[in-house]
Amino acid sequence: MSVTFAQGFTAAGVEAGISAVEGKKDLALVVNNGPLDAIAGVFTSNRFCAAPVQWSRKIVADGHAKAVILNSGGANACTGEEGYAQSKATAEKVAELVGAKPEDVAVCSTGLIGELLPLDHVLEGATQAYEALADTAEAGADASHAIMTTDTKPKTVELTGSNGWKIGGMVKGSGMIAPQLATMLCVITTDAVVSAGQMQAALTVAAEHSFNRIDVDGCMSTNDTVLLLASGASGVEPDKDEFNRLVRQACASLSRQIIGDGEGASHDIRITVTGATSEEAALACGRAVAASNLLKCAISGNDPNWGRIVSSLGTVPEDVAPYDSNKVTVDVNGVRICENGGAGRDRSEVDMTPREVHIDIDLNTGADASATVWTDDLTHEYVHINADYES
Repeated sequence: MSVTFAQGFTAAGVEAGISAVEGKKDLALVVNNGPLDAIAGVFTSNRFCAAPVQWSRKIVADGHAKAVILNSGGANACTGEEGYAQSKATAEKVAELVGAKPEDVAVCSTGLIGELLPLDHVLEGATQAYEALADTAEAGADASHAIMTTDTKPKTVELTGSNGWKIGGMVKGSGMIAPQLATMLCVITTDAVVSAGQMQAALTVAAEHSFNRIDVDGCMSTNDTVLLLASGASGVEPDKDEFNRLVRQACASLSRQIIGDGEGASHDIRITVTGATSEEAALACGRAVAASNLLKCAISGNDPNWGRIVSSLGTVPEDVAPYDSNKVTVDVNGVRICENGGAGRDRSEVDMTPREVHIDIDLNTGADASATVWTDDLTHEYVHINADYES
């Protein structure tokens, strides 16, 4: 059911004529019917952040929002004052439809950078979406399809708390994915009775351990947005720890689904670094390995080339991650192919047929900090998708 799984939310996804793909749903609307109107959000750190990101950051600041409108088919990024005016006009239109203030409407866009949106199509699409709003599974599915770009499938999550409150969510993301969020739009809804402050704290931690730990191609987007909305419609005030855990679980599920739908990918790669002096050190090492295009190409060819792993690991400065290279071990799918910084078992022993490839790196510092990062391999299909992206 996606964003309509939690009580108090209606949604729709319509074909507004924004996308160049004929017949594609390309505009989604999610409305919070209350009684609460709490919102939290995290956004891209890209300095060229898009107009809708600039707008929505201001919306989230006061912790209140009534609706979110999202479009695929155009990023409205690097479009200057005119682009910002488009986001404002879009919010004004939705506010008029749902009976709210423009300052209570978040705006999200994804697609090609550097071009303005066909605003008349966006505004007409907003009206169509408003008329189609429903709290059904079909409406949630329509919304999750409408935000897709190069995605091959919608990505959703549904979770239920111990005393009946719910979390639902949707995300889009397939390429331009780096470990500073990803090229993604994400809306998570809950019917729990929670404050905006509690939501922001939970979402910030959850995003750090999920969306900020995936990497398909090392490219940071201008439009990344993750929003968490609460309606309070269940009437249940959840246990704080359980709420935090389920928000983190929802983000983990959605981010893992992004990796599973990486552009052209044939392997999902889990990189776990243990034996580090701190979580930050482990994460830096994991990210360095995940960023290696040489490794990703090797994995695409079913080659567990441990030299690509340790050479990337070696780029992490010693003051960031202290370790002795002569003590490092690397296992790939359970086979120790690097022992004490040198050759271990023959890499031909590694079974590379599963979709998931597990790379386990032990720094053996005597400490026990760890971190996990997910990435994909790089295939010929990835090149084709991105070579043809604008055409």
